[in-house]
Amino acid sequence: MVLEAIRYIDGKLSIIDQLQLPFLERYIEIKTSEEGWKAIKKMQVRGAPAIAIVAALSLASELQGLAIGKKLPSSAEDVEAFIIERLHYLVSSRPTAVNLSDAARKLEAIVSSQSKNPGSTALDVTSAFIQAAEAMLAKDVEDNMRIGENGARWILANALSSQHAGATILTHCNTGSLATSGYGTALGVIRSLLSRNALKHAYCTETRPYNQGSRLTAFELVHDNIPATLITDSMVAALLSRPENGVNAIVVGADRVAANGDTANKIGTYGLAVLAKYHSVKFLVAAPLTTVDLATKSGDDIIIEERPASEVTRIKGLLEDGVIGDATMSTIQIAADGINVWNPAFDITPSGLIDGIITERGVAERDADGHFHLEELFG
Repeated sequence: MVLEAIRYIDGKLSIIDQLQLPFLERYIEIKTSEEGWKAIKKMQVRGAPAIAIVAALSLASELQGLAIGKKLPSSAEDVEAFIIERLHYLVSSRPTAVNLSDAARKLEAIVSSQSKNPGSTALDVTSAFIQAAEAMLAKDVEDNMRIGENGARWILANALSSQHAGATILTHCNTGSLATSGYGTALGVIRSLLSRNALKHAYCTETRPYNQGSRLTAFELVHDNIPATLITDSMVAALLSRPENGVNAIVVGADRVAANGDTANKIGTYGLAVLAKYHSVKFLVAAPLTTVDLATKSGDDIIIEERPASEVTRIKGLLEDGVIGDATMSTIQIAADGINVWNPAFDITPSGLIDGIITERGVAERDADGHFHLEELFG
């Protein structure tokens, strides 16, 4: 069973608290858009696709509660205004990931269209939003599985000297069920290779400073019994330099892909792409089309979120002699008092370092002149 990080049944939303992983699997209920905003901001949920889904469903849950309690605004226009205001609020929680703003724009268009229908009621607009948010959840899982299949086929055809040898894949940060509504993007590619009996081994980086790789990706790999090894971020060069390790490809996710293919992803991704180029290892980005932002021309136009200094100077973990549970989780300081800290959450990988961008509609590659034509994926 693939890990279920988002649960939504009959208007009730709950998410696994990723701040407690990998030591405690605890689900928290999200009843309102404000609770959704806080969960996203605190990184109880993270990953570009998952953020968008949780934001949409948190507002759907709130609207369902208002409808049941007969507390909805009285008119279709007033409900529309309320929803749009809440969507703008939710987008402010994480600015770099484009999936959230993309979902908000699509949902806003749906409620505006419904509101303008002659005779449309407040309940009609509410129902239109809820149905659209629920459809996004189902579509994300389907898209992830297609991404996984497309990526697996590309790797077997382009990254292996022999398809019978099995692929060895390195991934960064967390791009699995915990970062999406299910299955995953880059980790979905690894899962698809495994399902084809074509995966030899997977490596995951710890992903400092927030340790999404060691806390979350490693947790998913163990959960699914995928043969894998955890390494620190600084070990990648040594790993790729040894032919016996046989890394065939590096597959990462994305928080935003610009029109020219420049990609914003978890800090450290750019360095991996440089190392891949030097060692002749394929470098792939796996992301749904909702992550591709044709309105952003290049990586120069992407706003990079900066996170609190405490994420670098402190680390959270389980005491060795503790019993698993909230009370045993401890945060300790690992840096000298008074040191300045720079903590960008993402970096930009130039398109020239990317061999392919894996989407649910296929794998985009650079043309003979070295350019991506991502607009063709939307045809």
